Amino acid sequence: MTPYPTERIALFIDGANLYSAARALNADLDFSKLLEVYRAKGVLVRAYYYTAVIEGEEFSPIKPLVDWLGYNGFSVVTKPVKRFTDAQGHSRTKGNMDIEIAVDMLELAPHLDHMVLFSGDGDFRRLVQAVQARGVRVTVVSTLKSQPPMIADELRRQADVFVELNDLLPEIARPRAPAAAPNSRVFDQ
Repeated sequence: MTPYPTERIALFIDGANLYSAARALNADLDFSKLLEVYRAKGVLVRAYYYTAVIEGEEFSPIKPLVDWLGYNGFSVVTKPVKRFTDAQGHSRTKGNMDIEIAVDMLELAPHLDHMVLFSGDGDFRRLVQAVQARGVRVTVVSTLKSQPPMIADELRRQADVFVELNDLLPEIARPRAPAAAPNSRVFDQ
């Protein structure tokens, strides 16, 4: 992505989709670094993170991340996961955030020059087209390097720029702790 230094930018992160893409690339993301990268590229107006949350559970693995993001520069948009039983009688959960992302992107379009969508969901192709028709450039960040690829071809084609998540990882990934060698011991000093 090559935004201009005065360009007004907003990030729209489909949390579940980005998590799946990063996991497929065996990476952990550092959201502080992610903000730094985009603040250096232009005027970062807003950074949204969208995720569904399971309500009523004593501990939710997403809760610490959502809390941290909310205190560290992200506008976090959540909604409760819906539970349902499928035709085979299996209990399933659903937490799609597509409408929330679409509404926010369309509402902010008049105030932005460039939007960065972190998602590979092909359902966003028409949304990207609508935002572009309002004069906003759209970069899509996802990955082709996973098996299967996480980016829908129609979304990649519609974007003004496609950024391969794997190429961005050197700037935004958290270093992983080296794995301990088998039979090694850790001693306190």
